[in-house]
Amino acid sequence: MTARLRTIGSWLAQRAENVAAAMLAAMFLAFLLQIVFRYVLGLPIGWTHEASAILWIWLVLWGAAFVVTEREEIRFDIIYGAVGPGTRRVMCVITAVALIALYVVSLPAVVDYITFMKVEKTSYLKIRFDWLFSIYIVFVVATIIRYLWLGWQALRGVAPDEFDPTKASSGV
Repeated sequence: MTARLRTIGSWLAQRAENVAAAMLAAMFLAFLLQIVFRYVLGLPIGWTHEASAILWIWLVLWGAAFVVTEREEIRFDIIYGAVGPGTRRVMCVITAVALIALYVVSLPAVVDYITFMKVEKTSYLKIRFDWLFSIYIVFVVATIIRYLWLGWQALRGVAPDEFDPTKASSGV
């Protein structure tokens, strides 16, 4: 059963990366189209800028929710790397509790505001703002689930990995 769940999880992680790559490609194409129309054809178009901004918002929040791993998240490495596994576990639990509490407390107001924004639309593409900002709800729920898991693991005695500066990456 565990092997099957890992296989499914790996497949889902790859699809999340595919979605992020598609958003990045679409954003890049819109950017190139904007350059061609503005500087080659002398016909500035606004929808490409709007599409790029929307895709950037979605790419950042989608990536933070589903692509970037816990190991790739930003942390105070100088402190984190200097402490032992027990202290890393305590730091993980404190971080998990704080983030879960903040996101859970803010979630009803966020949902309320985003659903209220259905009355507004973007200028060029006429996308309703509730659809546009719905990715934030997905991000919050995914983050809550991630930190519930990380906090649970730390409480069970599994210390987060020790920071290894030789394996540090950009998170991309």
